[in-house]
Order: sequence, then C-alpha cells, then structure tokens
Amino acid sequence: MSPEATSAPRSLAEALRARDDSSLAALLRGRPDLVTPVPTDLTQLATRAGTRASVLRALERLDRFALQTAEALAVAPDPASYGTLLALMAGDAGDETVAGALPRAVGTLREQALVWGDDDRLRLVRTARELLAPSPQHPSPTGLGPTVREATSGMSPGRIQEIVTTAGLPSTHDSVSAVDALTALFTHRKKMAKLLAGAPEAAREVLSRLVWGPPYGQVTAEPAAHLRWLLDRGLLLPTAPGTVVLPREVALHLRAGRAHRVPEPLPPAVTPAVTHGAQVVDATAAGQAYTALATVEELLKDWDEGGPAVLRAGGLSVRDLKRTAVALDVSEPVAAFWVELAYAAGLIASDGEADERYAATPAYDEWLERPPAERWVRLAQAWLTATRTPGLVGGRDAKDRTLSALGAGLDRSAAPEVRHRVLSLLAGPPPGAAPDAESVLARLHWERPLRGGRRDDPDDLRSRLARWTLAEAELLGVTGRGALSAHGRALLGAPPAAGTGPAPAVPEGPGDKLPVHHHRPAGRTGPLPAAEQAVAGAAAARLLAPLLPEPLDHVLLQADLTAVAPGPLRRPLADVLGVLADVESKGGATVYRFTPASVRRALDAGRTAADLHAFLTEHSRTPVPQPLAYLIDDVARRHGHLRVGAASAYVRCDDDALLNEILADKRAAGLRLRRLAPTVLAAPVDPAALLEGLRAMGYAPAAESAEGDVLITRADAHRTPPRTAPEPVPDGPPPPDATLLTAAIRAIRAGDLAATAPRKPAGEPLAGGELPRTSSAETLATMQAAVLTGDAVWIGYVNAEGAASQRVIAPVRVEGGFVTAYDHTADEVRTFPLHRITGVAELADD
Repeated sequence: MSPEATSAPRSLAEALRARDDSSLAALLRGRPDLVTPVPTDLTQLATRAGTRASVLRALERLDRFALQTAEALAVAPDPASYGTLLALMAGDAGDETVAGALPRAVGTLREQALVWGDDDRLRLVRTARELLAPSPQHPSPTGLGPTVREATSGMSPGRIQEIVTTAGLPSTHDSVSAVDALTALFTHRKKMAKLLAGAPEAAREVLSRLVWGPPYGQVTAEPAAHLRWLLDRGLLLPTAPGTVVLPREVALHLRAGRAHRVPEPLPPAVTPAVTHGAQVVDATAAGQAYTALATVEELLKDWDEGGPAVLRAGGLSVRDLKRTAVALDVSEPVAAFWVELAYAAGLIASDGEADERYAATPAYDEWLERPPAERWVRLAQAWLTATRTPGLVGGRDAKDRTLSALGAGLDRSAAPEVRHRVLSLLAGPPPGAAPDAESVLARLHWERPLRGGRRDDPDDLRSRLARWTLAEAELLGVTGRGALSAHGRALLGAPPAAGTGPAPAVPEGPGDKLPVHHHRPAGRTGPLPAAEQAVAGAAAARLLAPLLPEPLDHVLLQADLTAVAPGPLRRPLADVLGVLADVESKGGATVYRFTPASVRRALDAGRTAADLHAFLTEHSRTPVPQPLAYLIDDVARRHGHLRVGAASAYVRCDDDALLNEILADKRAAGLRLRRLAPTVLAAPVDPAALLEGLRAMGYAPAAESAEGDVLITRADAHRTPPRTAPEPVPDGPPPPDATLLTAAIRAIRAGDLAATAPRKPAGEPLAGGELPRTSSAETLATMQAAVLTGDAVWIGYVNAEGAASQRVIAPVRVEGGFVTAYDHTADEVRTFPLHRITGVAELADD
C-alpha cells in the first residue's frame, strides 16, 4: 500500500487517489460535469471538482441537512474535527437525532468531493468555503458573523488591549495573544455566562436581536450606555464607521453552540390527505387517460386541414389559443397543456410553408394506428421527459414579453427531474393514498433547498413545477383522485406496490416467459434511460389496457335527429360519423346531431344517399328514424343541382327558373352574378366564395372540375414534412452510464499513474506536466534496454493531431521505427512511432 493511502491526505487530489473505483464512480455519477471531458488524471479531476461552477452544481444537489452540515463547516475552524462539527450541529445539549444523521451528511459531502480529510481534519473545499462563509456582502445562511480574529484584523493594538482589560482579562504583550485570550473567554461557557450576567438588560436585548442573524447593526457616533458596555468588552465589534457586528464566538455561546437555529436532520414526511381504494384510483386514472387520448385526437382533428398560423416570433397567438380552448371546451391553461403535450410527443409541428401554420405530423397517423394504451404511454413519457413547461404560458419572460404556447422561452431544465420526483413521492404512501400537496412541496424543498428558493416563497420555480405536475398528472391519467395509479407507478419504473402487482401472464408456449417487473435502481432521479423507458412503458401499457373502455361498433339513433354513442367508437365509425353529424355534447356518452349542413358535408366527401342509409342501418342498434331518412334524401335530391366552376366563377344549372330565382334574391347582391346564357351565371369571385354564398342562401351547390365532373371535397389531411419531437434542454451533462464510468475511471487511473510514477533523475529536473526530452538515439537505446529488462518507462508522446501526453509503457518489441508496448495509461498493447516520442525516462526502482 502506498504511503498516501496510509497517511492523512494533504490535498483533495491525494484524497481522491486513496479512493477505490466504486467511490470514484459514485463521485462521477453524482457530479457528471466532472467527467465531461474525461480528466487526464486525478489531479485534474480534483482541480475541476474545485471550480466555482462545479461546486455550485454540487451544492444545489445537496439536501437540507447535508447543506446545513456544509454551512457549519464553513464557519468552523479549517480544518475541523468531527467532534467540533458535531458540537456545531447538535449544540451543547447534544441532539441525538442530529448526531445520528450527521455521519450520513458527512459521507454525502465526502462522496461529492466537497469535504475531504480524516475525521480529525475535515476540510471543506476552498470554493465551497468561499461560497458559504459569512461576509458583509454575502451573509452566511447560519446567520453567524466573522470571528473575533477576523473582526479585529484592522483594529489598533491599543484598542484591543483596552477591550481585553475591560473584559476582565490581563493585558498581553501583543495583539495576537490578546485576540487569542478574548477568543478563549468567549468560547468558555462558564466565564461567558458570568460576563453576560453583569450586562444591562438593554444590552442583553440587543444581543438577542442579533444572535440568529443578521449579525450586523448600526450605531451612532455616541452610542448609548448599553451599547458602549457591549463595545467596551468586545461583545460587539466595529467593522465600519457606524456599523458593528456580533462576533461568531459570542453568537455561538448565546445559541448554546448551535450553528443553525433549526437543524433539519430528517426529511419531512409525505402525509396522506385522503385514502381511496386502489381499484377506484386505477379506474379513475384510466378514465382520465381515455379522456386525454380523446382530447388530443380532437385537437389534431380540429387542425387536420391546417391549424392556426405561426406567429412571426414563433408560437400560437392568444386568439388562436382561445379558439382552441373553446373547441376543446376547456380553460386556456388546460388547452395550452394539451397543445404542448401533442408538440412534445412529436404529433404537431409547423409545416414550414411560406404561410406557416401548425399541423399534424406524419407521426400522428402512425400514433393513431397504435392500441389506446400504447398511445397513452407515448403521451405520458413525452410529458415526463419534456423540459417545456405549459404552466408558463401567458406569463412574462425576462424582457417582459408574453410567453406563448408552442413559442420560445418555455423550456425549464429542472422540469423532468421535478416531475419524476413528485411522482416518486406519490409512490411512497400505500396504494390509494393521495398525499397532501403541501407535504410534497415541503419534502421537495428539503431535498433541494438551494434550487427551491426561500421555503416560505410559494412562487419559486420548483414549487410551481411541483404544483403543475400534480395537476397535469391528474389531467393525463397518471394519477386518479390525487393518488398514483398502478400504470403510473409502472411508468416510473417503480416496483408494484405490495399486493397490487398484476397477475403473471400464463405462458402460451414453451418459449414464453413470465413477465419480469422492471424497476429503477434506488436513489436515481430524473428520466429513465431509453432502454428502461421502453420496458417501463410496456409494463404501464399492460396495466392500463384492461382498464380502458372497449371501442363500440354501434350508436343509438333517435327521432330528434341525434345519435348517441354510449362509449368510445371504433375509428372507422367515429371518422364517418364525425363527417355526417356534428358533436353536440361529450361526456360518458357522446351526442351527435344531424343537420342539413352535416349531411351535405358527407355528400361533398363523395358519399351517396344510398351509402349513408346503408351506413346508418349497419351501425345503429335502433331503426333509422323517418325524419333522418327524409333529411338525407332531401339534401341529396338538392345536392349538386347547381354546379359552380371557375370563370372567375360560374353557376351552371339545367333549370333556368332556379337561376332566375337566385338572380332575384337580394341576398345574392354581394356575389354580383350576371347571366351568360340561359343556364349559366358568372360571378367575379372565386369558386369557394361563390359556393359559400349560395350555401348561405339555402342552396346545395356542388363544385365541378374544368371537365364538368363533380369535385369530391373530401377533407384532405394536411401534414407537415417528417418532424422530430423537440429535444429537452438538459440540466447540465447527462449522468454517465456504467460503460462510460468504467472507461473514464480506467483512463483517469492510468493517466494518474503516468503523472505520478517516480522517475530516475536524468539531467535537469522537469517542471510539472513537462514532457521528457531525449535525443532519438537515447530514446532508441532506452527502449531496447527496457525490452531486455522488462522494465516500464515513462515517455512523452505527441499523436497525429498534435496532442501531447505522458504515458507509462512496458516495451515489448522495437523494430522498423516502431515500439510495441503495453500502455499502462490505456490498459492495452499499442504501437508507437518512435519519431512521435519526445523523450523517455526510466522509472525509479520503488
């Protein structure tokens, strides 16, 4: 074992060098920014781990108690013993709960390379100390001020001696010993109690106001007697004209040794607000999941022939969002959620035309062909991983511009992690238990206090993301009545709750296997990897499929020209009925109403009256009512009697009396019709406008082609070119997988071996990181000697791209201008051109 492994580390790099591979893997997994790019050795890893940006990221990932521990270390002596830290956290009374949780917190800080050293010499990394230590510009979260030594650094020696004498201590020969004596007094509990016992009541009241922070106060040039009493004894020390501070040692005495007013060693419990039956929750969630599918289909159907225009700055206009909300019969924020969900799933996008509009993508047609449970899984997984945040729609960005649906500025990198964490917390209580929202928010704030803003601020981003997650999960059917459903649990990759797992499928053949419940490793947060997502999605679809209503192949026709669909309809039936009738109401059953306009719409789509009669007879469980049959026949008889074509536009009809009737109608004045022939009228408007005008007058014209054939105006679905779903905006580098971790640790270890291997001195000593330099003849001779002796050597090497590195190799063969050697840095046999080796040095015998 190396001496570094047995003696106390002198730096963070030495502490990392003493770690095993599993400990380094935990560090790189917890701080993925350290592995991008892979450090060349452990010294570079330690340097990167101490940079401000990396330390800030690491601190943001700490829970409340680990952060409080780091804050306590920032106000403790450097280095500090574990006993000193325990005293700061547990106080003089020795809180047993704090004492029991402290080892875990220190272990977390060590694992994240924020603290290093043995228990008798704990050191907070310098950057973290600078970020957390108190200063006038950045007060410490502990509320503590500077130490006596720091506060008196600019004070005159005479004034320090006066304070020491007034405090009842003997005078000293120098300021250093005087400050030490004053510090010893303030840290001695009995002596301090005796000193404060003689303080005026007003002075004690001042101390009580400053004790928990902020520790700074203002005084006049002629302070009151009680303030003078405190100043004369060093219980308040001046830091600037008119400003005084409570020294850290005095505050700790008044706090009974505690660095924090309220240590929080344990996470707040997520408490159930109400409990339902697990089956009720699953059924409710499944019903909402079906509603989610129907809503997305209705949205895309509404945009099927080309949706709203894209704003010049991107996104959906406020007017179009209102129209969409009316069409879906939901509020505008909920409409924004459905629009953003379809966009995140890759089902809608801009078409990229000159007159740019939103439309369904080709992926929408593929999505429609999937079974309902699989379609829901795609929506739910898109929502879980999306960084776009619909709840922000209607708000303002940093430049006070309105944030629009489908527009820029809606990405929040923390959204996927918060969604997963909220749902994971919902998975904690027993099945059917709906947690109290406030307890979920309190737990989230404890887990990431630096990311959550102030605990008493309900409008911080993390709290808003959590509230939106709870609402959106209910809309989407991940939860039911506030409790996580079985298919929602499977979607997270969590194991089934006890007693609620699905019954294993019966193997149908000798090659079939029972399904294996996949669940994510403990402690992982954020989206699942792609392979695990597929497994979790399949499990969720299996659980959801039996709960979704079976599509029906029939409707109930009624005499009042309506049809009732008592449940979801099969797609061909729903598509045809959606053209033939208008949806009048939705809910558990959908009511369709037949009107002359809706029947004409079906005829325009190429169906004949006979087709419509046959369709209704086939799919109705009740006889076709006579009024409906009459309506179809009447509209069909008049349909196409008038023909409209392009002149600009013309109207052709074999019945000249009907044309005379149209010309005499005052409502036709806006069309400016004129007769070209007994059976032909012309108008200076386009055919579409003429068709619309005649239909508004109660006629049923049909469009015709240049050849005189009736044009079938089947609603052609407008589709964008192939589009990919929007990529989430990552919250820093992604966590490395096991393969990358293994390769990175091997490379770091090998690079560290090359950087720290002892070399025999040869000529001038090399500066740190400088490559060895030898002549070609010396390099060749040393390599040949190493082949004979089997020794490893240290080389400098420049690759074909010009990148220089240092390596430890064991030469095996030297011939033809190349050396074949085992490269300890890469842990493999490699061939090196001799002309690219800058120099070689022998390793020391030890």
